[in-house]
Amino acid sequence: MSDLRDPAPYDALLLLSFGGPEGPDDVVPFLANVTRGRGIPEERLKEVGKHYFLFGGVSPINGQNRALLDALRKDFSEHGLDLPVYWGNRNWAPYLTDTLREMVTDGHRRIAVLATSAYASYSGCRQYRENLAESLAALEAEGLPVPRVDKLRHYFNHPGFVEPMVEGVLSSLADLPDDVRTGAHLAFTTHSIPLSAADTSGPAEAHGDGGAYVAEHLDVARLIVDAVRERTGVAYPWQLVYQSRSGAPHIPWLEPDICDHLESLHGEGVPAVVMAPIGFVSDHMEVLYDLDTEATAKAAELGLPVRRSATVGADLRFAAAVRDLVLERAATEQGRPPQRCALGTLGASHDLCPVGCCPARAPKPAAAGADSPYA
Repeated sequence: MSDLRDPAPYDALLLLSFGGPEGPDDVVPFLANVTRGRGIPEERLKEVGKHYFLFGGVSPINGQNRALLDALRKDFSEHGLDLPVYWGNRNWAPYLTDTLREMVTDGHRRIAVLATSAYASYSGCRQYRENLAESLAALEAEGLPVPRVDKLRHYFNHPGFVEPMVEGVLSSLADLPDDVRTGAHLAFTTHSIPLSAADTSGPAEAHGDGGAYVAEHLDVARLIVDAVRERTGVAYPWQLVYQSRSGAPHIPWLEPDICDHLESLHGEGVPAVVMAPIGFVSDHMEVLYDLDTEATAKAAELGLPVRRSATVGADLRFAAAVRDLVLERAATEQGRPPQRCALGTLGASHDLCPVGCCPARAPKPAAAGADSPYA
């Protein structure tokens, strides 16, 4: 990691996340924000929101972002990085536009942005960039200064993101009964997305056959498997599987689903499974319900021992990785050669999303890319 502590030209960091309800009365309005423009009736939103109501209408994501904020601020302070950290969400308070307005009022004009999504995809990258463009347009319409925003690169293969997941898998394996541990399989999970979105994820040259989205997850899974083998002496079988599918059933999405995968493994006589949610930064609702509740119930029904490994969350190594990403991008903007930390075969991701990267079904302006209207 870089020993330099100069974040210039950046004068603030924005933690940009999805958002989530913090009480029963928030659930339907939150889901209305998420699905805005799709014409979904309120009764359907209430049905979709049943996962949240099972947990008192509270998503853990906002609390987890607060913990990450604290970790980032502590790490920055301890390492002499003078950079204030703000937090804004796409779909719930604190809303992105409100946070950017606050940042501009506080005098910030060059903002680095960390999205709580580590991989390339429309919903995990470009949609955040579209939200940034919408918010910047709102500030412009209000007559406020429009700051320059730069989204930090994808960090799926940064050692500060990978190593906590390695330890999570090792801990879960150690927690399995002795008589099933060495025969366990590893199921690396991520959010399923439509095949059309997967195939067009990442730069144009990466399109096809699952695009960058699948390739990046596979690279991380291999990194974890290799590290686990080195530390245990066991080459655990593994597969990348998917969860949290939504949308019309006739549209093809990435498969297999985690519950279907557990059934298949049980049918093959596999004695135990570790579910590793490598596609998620923290233990938010899709991890809490789809894995800890639904998939775990399926495993219990099958009589299949399972463990779910931890996400990165507010791990101090991840906070250090964010500091590293800020300083890396700052070095590039200063015209100095950056120190780019990346494991695996794919190397460090691009700083600036090129034209045609993770295209939307209906093109919209997107900030922090080569096609940004806000240079």
